[in-house]
Amino acid sequence: MTATAPFPLTWLYVPGDRPHRVTKALTAGADVVVVDLEDAVAPDRKEYARAATAELLTEPPPVPVHVRVNAVQGPLAAADLAAVAALPGLAGLRLPKVTSAEQVVRIAEGTEAAVGPSQAEGGGPPLYALLETALAVEHAYAIAAAHESLRGISIGEADLRADLGVRNDVGLDWSRARVVVAARAAGLAPPAQSVHPDIRDLEGLASSCAHGRALGFLGRAAIHPRQLPIIERAYLPTDRELEEAETIVKAATTEPGAQALPDGRFIDAAVVAAAQRTLSLARRC
Repeated sequence: MTATAPFPLTWLYVPGDRPHRVTKALTAGADVVVVDLEDAVAPDRKEYARAATAELLTEPPPVPVHVRVNAVQGPLAAADLAAVAALPGLAGLRLPKVTSAEQVVRIAEGTEAAVGPSQAEGGGPPLYALLETALAVEHAYAIAAAHESLRGISIGEADLRADLGVRNDVGLDWSRARVVVAARAAGLAPPAQSVHPDIRDLEGLASSCAHGRALGFLGRAAIHPRQLPIIERAYLPTDRELEEAETIVKAATTEPGAQALPDGRFIDAAVVAAAQRTLSLARRC
């Protein structure tokens, strides 16, 4: 199966029933293309979207492709999973409306069985759970730690906002922080931010990305290619951050252990680890 980049920052969603748009998305510059079989596809187009996506994934595409199946507790998810889970071009499955660890375990075990021991290396396809209700946020850590096939969690903010009755965007910050902490506690990568729904509001997107980065997110889902460079720019280290990280790592290499830098900043193992992550992220360029 296709591997996802080690530090994906951009996840471009595209409707599964629009194969020509999927083809264009593969060359749009996103780290991961997410073919959507759920919200972006009308009910009478679900079967066509599933078949078109399965055809796409019979061979590995030029960039990693994830598939967002239909809601895990609904009647369509099983058919979606059966159609794509074992295909060589699949890099991951995004599971919407997850509310419990048991749902993750059931899907993980089912996809492992579908792939079979002859094709799977270390299990079935990577899974990514989307938390879209108050109940899901309450169970965030249990979901994040449910199964080794689960590689990430993130928030579906439109649904969560509706479930909570939140009008002000700041009202989601507690839930955002809860999911960031749950991912870290379970040993997962930092979550990617949810989509910014206004594709013309690039200034608002940049501001929102800066806020998400401050909360501990890494990267963001997009719904239009014009959003991709804004997201990447917001999440890549700045020149100053790179310079500071290089200074810290060099000092730690020269003199291991806790110490004070010439400018008075104190560094220890945690600070050095953060600096090393900054340099690793920068290398993706």
